[in-house]
Amino acid sequence: MILVALIIVVGLFTPNFLKPINLSNILAQTAVIAIVAVGQHIVILTRGIDLSVGANLALATVMGGLLYRVVDSATLVIVVMVLSGALVGAVNGLVYVLGRLPHPFIITLATLSICRGLALQFSIGHTTMRGMPEAIGALGSSSFLGVPNSFFVVAGVVIVVFFIARFMVWGRWLYAVGGKPEASVQMGIPINWVLVSAYVISGICAGIGAVVLAGRTEASSPLYGNLLELDTIAAVIIGGASFLGGRGHIGHALVGAVMIGVIRNALNLMNVNVFFQMIAIGAIIVLAVEADVLRNHLEGRVRALQARKA
Repeated sequence: MILVALIIVVGLFTPNFLKPINLSNILAQTAVIAIVAVGQHIVILTRGIDLSVGANLALATVMGGLLYRVVDSATLVIVVMVLSGALVGAVNGLVYVLGRLPHPFIITLATLSICRGLALQFSIGHTTMRGMPEAIGALGSSSFLGVPNSFFVVAGVVIVVFFIARFMVWGRWLYAVGGKPEASVQMGIPINWVLVSAYVISGICAGIGAVVLAGRTEASSPLYGNLLELDTIAAVIIGGASFLGGRGHIGHALVGAVMIGVIRNALNLMNVNVFFQMIAIGAIIVLAVEADVLRNHLEGRVRALQARKA
C-alpha cells in the first residue's frame, strides 16, 4: 500500500515518472538490489546480518572478468561468479558458527574488507575491466517486450527462494531459528547448518547480482557494490522484516527494493543532489527500524491485555 501511494504521489509531481521507458529503467536499476536483498532477507530472518554483500559482488565480477580474458564462455563466467559469491557466504557462515562468534556483524565486516582488497588486488590496473560475454550482456541490459531481462532473473530468484522458504522443511527451520532459537535447540533443529546455509544463499544471491550488474555494464570492477549492504538492509527492513528474526516475507523484501528504486528515481527526476539521496535512504532505515520496534511493543501490549482478559 505504501509503495502504491508512493508511486501515485511521485507520478503527480513528476510527469515523466509514469512513462513506460522510465518504469522499465526502475526495474533494471533495482534488479541488483532486489536479488541481493533476497539473500540479505534470509540472513536477517536468522537474527543475523551480512555486511559483505557489496564487496562480495565486486569480487565476483572481478573473478568473472578475469575468466572472460581466458575463455569467452558465458556459462563458465556465470558459474565462476556464483561460486565466488557462494564461497564467501560459506566462509561467513562457517567462521560465525564454528568460531562461536557473538554476532555475524564481526565476520561479515571482516570479509567486507577482505573481499574488497582481493578485488582490488586481482583486477588488472585496480580499476574497471571492460568486456563480458554477449549472453551476459543481453541478460543485464536487453529487454523482452519492454521488460528488462534482469527483471526475469529477479523473478526467478524470488520464486525459488519463496518456494524453499515456504514449502520446504528448511524454510520452517529458518523461521524457527530466527524466531525462537531456544525452542529450536529443544526441537533438535540443526541450528548451525541452518545458519551456514543462510549465509551461503546470501553469497549466491550476491553472485547472481554480480552477473546482472556485469551484464548491464559489460564490465567488472572492484568498485562495484559500494554501500550495497546499506541498500539491501534498507529494502529488507522497509519490507517488514524484523532484526529480531523469524519475521518477514520474501515478497516484502522485493517491494522494499522497488521502493528504494522509486525513491531514487524520483529524486533524480527532481534533480535532487545525490548526497541528499544517501541521507534520505539512511533516514528511511531509521524510520523503518523504529516502526519495527513500535510494532513489537504494541504487539506485546496487546498480548498482555489478551492474557489478562483470559
